[in-house]
Amino acid sequence: MNRQRSFIGFIVAGAIAVLVIAIAGFYWFFAKSPANLIGSRSGPGAAIFVSKLSPAMVSLLTNPDRLQALEREEELSKLKTSLFAKSGIDYKQDIQPWLGDEITLAITTLDIDRDPENGQQPGYLLALATKQPEKSREFVELLFSKRALAGANLAVEQYKGVKLISDNSQPEQDLLAGAVVGEGFVLFANDPKVLRDAINNVQAPDLNLTSSPDYQKATKEQLKGGLAVAFLNLPIVAKWQGLELPEQLYNSQIISLVLNPKGLLAETTFLTSSEIVPPSAPLSKPVGALQYVPASAGLAISGSNLSNLADSDLAKLWKQATATIYGSGEDVISRLAKPLADVQKRWGINLPEDIFSWVQGEYAMALLPEKEQTTPHWIFVVEKSEGVEKGIARLDAIASSNGLSINTLTIDQQKISAWTELTTATKKSDVKEGASFSIETKVQALHTTLGNYEIFTSDLETMDEILTTKNNSIIDNPNFKDSIAAIPLPNQGYIYLDWTKSQNLLERQVPVLKLVEVLGKPFFNNLRSLTVSSYGTDTRSLKGGVFFKLHNS
Repeated sequence: MNRQRSFIGFIVAGAIAVLVIAIAGFYWFFAKSPANLIGSRSGPGAAIFVSKLSPAMVSLLTNPDRLQALEREEELSKLKTSLFAKSGIDYKQDIQPWLGDEITLAITTLDIDRDPENGQQPGYLLALATKQPEKSREFVELLFSKRALAGANLAVEQYKGVKLISDNSQPEQDLLAGAVVGEGFVLFANDPKVLRDAINNVQAPDLNLTSSPDYQKATKEQLKGGLAVAFLNLPIVAKWQGLELPEQLYNSQIISLVLNPKGLLAETTFLTSSEIVPPSAPLSKPVGALQYVPASAGLAISGSNLSNLADSDLAKLWKQATATIYGSGEDVISRLAKPLADVQKRWGINLPEDIFSWVQGEYAMALLPEKEQTTPHWIFVVEKSEGVEKGIARLDAIASSNGLSINTLTIDQQKISAWTELTTATKKSDVKEGASFSIETKVQALHTTLGNYEIFTSDLETMDEILTTKNNSIIDNPNFKDSIAAIPLPNQGYIYLDWTKSQNLLERQVPVLKLVEVLGKPFFNNLRSLTVSSYGTDTRSLKGGVFFKLHNS
């Protein structure tokens, strides 16, 4: 039997669904009872059962029944029903009385029997905190007795003082092993060996996750009172997917989720044994370049010093992450910022070499999506510094080599340089002699100087909006203000995404996003924006956060 498939079908998929719905649906219950939704301050207690060689562990650190506001959408009720429907278990009667404030799911090993001949069979462990051990023991007995009545062959053993129950299931059933360990946890696994290993990890502390130096350091970085937390052993995650990473800078990652009066903050820390240097000096306030980004922007990226971005540790993290997720160093940014990729292709330029190399001061980039067109307008704002004029001259030369003309025009008394292309248009003439021709000028891009900044845009309409619209920049947008207020200072700048304006654009560029939206429907239906930033001063870790702002928050 495929043990991996069967266990996922019964327990793991349900556990993941609990975590997804709990996190995605917090919008409703936060408004109802925030005081009751603070997670554990000490982190997952179930870490003592998990090997320090575990690829991943994720924990919900609050009781699912505190998510009662979700009942209005019946999401939680449906989940509870579907999770135990095949077992004849009633959640309210059999589980609710003893379930505590933690649900932890871990991949304990890449291969249970360590036999490569029969393929990888990862070990899965689900740990449920119990507040009434006797009732939880009754539940385990009830669960397996019902499985026996359904045709499973049960096996019972005592292992180091713990009673283990497992079944040798029929092909149509799910393989399962369970135990109540001490006074604190009910454990389920997809193989009795996984349970035995979990018990060994408790009795030999140097084997479990809490003895790992990376985990110890990571837990010091997690947000206190987090609703959920996840820990990833990155080299083993890569090995699990059969990947050989060209460069392995970061060893582990911890992600913690905490409620904020304005939304949800997901903070993550990447840990390394190497000395790392941030791509630029930290900023104590939002960059001034944002004053030229209209409030209508769907995506805005701001910071300082792009000249060393390609060689920064942030770039190395991106390469490692994309290789781990996609199995290669594929440039996923080109999907999300397709307009910039199109500019590179059309003009024959290399962004890092021809533009980023001379951006040593502040910068801001933005996309302005429009419903009527698939390609959004773009803006690029650069602070004047040494090398900017030479950089612009280089772009002029590239434009000329591509057959574009460099012209000067005026908008609202502002002198603007435009890269234009002359095209001919043919019209049928009423005169018998034949067709008539007209010459049209097509603007490919423009730039101008405002204050201490050089501003580039994709079209006249966007440039006109910047020049003629006063006090309507993104820094005056209340939603943007609330979002960046949740990000600690100093930081490396912001990536701000207005979900309501950019959803259609992102779905076109990243089709898999539609599937994610279906899985997290309560969350995405209420998502207003998200803001990403990097911060922290530790030279052996890279810390950042994503702030999710929701409607009416």
